[in-house]
Amino acid sequence: MCFIGFYLFLSVFIYTSNGIPDSVRILGLFDSENQMEEIAFRYAVDRVNSARHVLPRTRVLGQVERVSLRDSFTASKKVCNFLRYGLVGVFGPSSDTATHIQSLCDAFELPHVETRYDRKRKRYRYDFAVNLYPHPETLSKAYYDLVKSWGWKNVALLYEQGSSLTELQELMKAQDINFHLKELPLEGDVRPLLKEIRKDSISQIVLACSSKRILDILRQANQVGLISTYHSYVLTSLDLQTVDLAEFRDSGVNITGYSIIDPTKSEVANAVSDWVFGELRYGRALDLTEKKLTVSAALIYDAVLLFSKALHDLDRSQDISVRPMNCNSPDQTTYGSALVSYMKLMELDGLTGSIKFDGRGYRTQFSLDIIEYSHTEDFKKIGTWTPSYGTNFTRNYQDVYAQIIEGLQNRTFRVTTILTQPYVMLVPDWEALGLEGNDRFEGFAVELIKDISEILKFNYKIHVVEDGNYGSLDANGQWNGMIKELLDQKADVAIGDLSINYDRETAVDFTTPFLNTGISILYKKAQKKPPSLFSFLLPFSVDVWIYMATAYLGVSVLLFILARITPDEWDSPHPCKESDVLENTFNMQNCTWFTIGSLMQQGSDIAPKAVSLRLVAALWWFFTLIMISSYTANLAAFLTVERMDSPIESAEDLAKQTKIKYGCVGSGSTIAFFRDSKIPTYQRMWSFMESARPSVFNKNAPEGIDRVIKSNGGYAFMTESATIEYQTERNCDLVQIGGNLDSKGYGVALPHGSPFTGAFSSAVLQLLESNKILILKTKWWKEKHGGGRCGKKESKSLSSANELGLANVGGVFVVLLLGLIAASIVGLFEFFWKARKLAGDEVESIKAEMFKELKFALSCSGEDTKPVRKRQRIGDSDSNINRNSVNRSAIWKSNGPNSNNNSNS
Repeated sequence: MCFIGFYLFLSVFIYTSNGIPDSVRILGLFDSENQMEEIAFRYAVDRVNSARHVLPRTRVLGQVERVSLRDSFTASKKVCNFLRYGLVGVFGPSSDTATHIQSLCDAFELPHVETRYDRKRKRYRYDFAVNLYPHPETLSKAYYDLVKSWGWKNVALLYEQGSSLTELQELMKAQDINFHLKELPLEGDVRPLLKEIRKDSISQIVLACSSKRILDILRQANQVGLISTYHSYVLTSLDLQTVDLAEFRDSGVNITGYSIIDPTKSEVANAVSDWVFGELRYGRALDLTEKKLTVSAALIYDAVLLFSKALHDLDRSQDISVRPMNCNSPDQTTYGSALVSYMKLMELDGLTGSIKFDGRGYRTQFSLDIIEYSHTEDFKKIGTWTPSYGTNFTRNYQDVYAQIIEGLQNRTFRVTTILTQPYVMLVPDWEALGLEGNDRFEGFAVELIKDISEILKFNYKIHVVEDGNYGSLDANGQWNGMIKELLDQKADVAIGDLSINYDRETAVDFTTPFLNTGISILYKKAQKKPPSLFSFLLPFSVDVWIYMATAYLGVSVLLFILARITPDEWDSPHPCKESDVLENTFNMQNCTWFTIGSLMQQGSDIAPKAVSLRLVAALWWFFTLIMISSYTANLAAFLTVERMDSPIESAEDLAKQTKIKYGCVGSGSTIAFFRDSKIPTYQRMWSFMESARPSVFNKNAPEGIDRVIKSNGGYAFMTESATIEYQTERNCDLVQIGGNLDSKGYGVALPHGSPFTGAFSSAVLQLLESNKILILKTKWWKEKHGGGRCGKKESKSLSSANELGLANVGGVFVVLLLGLIAASIVGLFEFFWKARKLAGDEVESIKAEMFKELKFALSCSGEDTKPVRKRQRIGDSDSNINRNSVNRSAIWKSNGPNSNNNSNS
């Protein structure tokens, strides 16, 4: 022993006169349990000594010492012992004892090389430590990018008690991710904590623990149901690839993490081979493969190579004097600062990839492989991460989809559903027929899941949900129904008339909607309206009848007035002989008879001769033609179409009254729609339903439909329009009121985070594009179980006739009015023209003649005869004026003041 000490003492003085000594000593401090680091340290020294391009004239002596995890005093004492023989560098340890070793090295300006996760994260300019472990803040960004790329929103973060969350700091800063922090005990049972995660229905978990505890924690997670196809884990340990997870291979769980070691690199394979065969030379078996190589061992190996290369480069620029030092004296190395600076400037491609440091001496530039546990080949590289570019996945969508399809094949899914016509129904007399399993059920959704399974090649088993609910949140924020079964992992798929809404979407995943629908109102069809005694008046509205009566009187009066003022309507009562009297057939009685005859399409014995009257008559005939045709056409519709007396026509009508009760299923998306609605009408409806006694809510849709039938118009049921369509095809006493109150779709639900959601959506799209779903809908709505009984429903515009209003026939009144005005103008022109002509023949002014004739025309007596006015020649005596001869061509057929006044004739 004394001889060995003497040899070590002498060896520190054996060096060449110029440059580095012939041998230099480095010290490796390792924890008692970490033999792999020792092996890596020894074989790294061997590689340096065998390499001719690194320290060719110097031999490196690697000294190995084991230290306890928390025995800082013993570790410091061992460093002091070796300082007496001369040291150029210290490596390790990986425990917190390294902090005291670093302080000691700083005092002697002795390079200290670390390969541990450094929680302190701070370096001072007088530090003499170099750490090859990736910088915690950079690692934190890597984990954030990975979780972000998966799109996780609700995450449980499990971390070891007493550990630092520095490497997850960036991840925890994310504003769009809801974290549930759970501190793992140092050892023992963690199942109570894992049960809390399952109770919270969290399927996305970040596990920050040492590689030694990974397997134990995952086993306990499996025991509480947190290891399944619908659970995903991100493990922060860089030694993830060394953990044997074969027992979870068939569970379908997704486990992802990072690896800084690429097992496919030739450098890694060569190093592992050297270590294994080297140990065999000493008769020691080493169970080591490329995938079992730990990060700490690889970092130690790279650290020795980096240190040796830096020492080699420093030796080429300055003399390195290595001398013994004493912990009790203030001695310091002369090369420590320069050697550490050289290491920080050095770049090396080692087992852990590219090694280089930033300006602060941190290893912030490194590359990580994204690895995922595969059920076929353990961990598989699926991408890379770098600080500059973030996550970059190397597999494409086709690869992912193919992997999912492969995982689906021959897999048996538990399908939960609810009995609702026509989606899922029990086959009639299924017990008598001896049907079992899936054969007991029939319906639209049953055939849909069958078609999806044929596309994706999986098996399934259908069962009815225990509580008979679709799935909604209760007052305590807990789910029920089919959604709860998915969250509790009692089912893998939920199918039926399960609508997609926001609350459900946050709890589970939905496929592309296979059927679009919306909330509508189911009500009992209105009774036939009793026939009215005056139903013949229904084709026209009241205002049209009033306008027609006004038009009739107005035309009659206008005919009477125009006939009295126009000369062409005054004729001799005896055309074959002279007469002293002229007669007008258009008295008031005949005018009204003429207009009513035209209106009734019957005609009259009298006919107008004057242009003005003929114009009025033509316009009146045109008016009556349009009005009678419109009346006849609309009357036929009123007499042949059944008129229904419905008390409600829309949701607004329901909200405005309280006589008719209305409600919905007491659990599901419909009640949630009214409860959460911000529209005033629906808010009033919700207040009414909530306060109604007895309750207007129903346990399920069949109960609500039966309530509508039995209420005889006293209850309206609100449900999806697809269900209403199915019922109205079979029960002719039911009808849909109004349109849809909202728009939604039915989808297939899977647990949140299920990898199969995309595959199911693709299958649904394939069925939609091939019209297979449309064929199924026609089959189960219109053909099976009495479908089509009520025939094709017609819209309201086709199934009932509306009375014609003024807006429909107002144009006819306008034409009539314009024609009457034109006829009046023509009649006045005729009156003026004849008065002017007579005034020229007689010794009277035009004004006097017009006044005289107008007075006769507008007289209240309304006589239909008047005396004949004869032409008065200029120069004739008064005796000649009273002659009885009548010149027929000189007779003026015009109105006179009075037929009894013969003195003016």
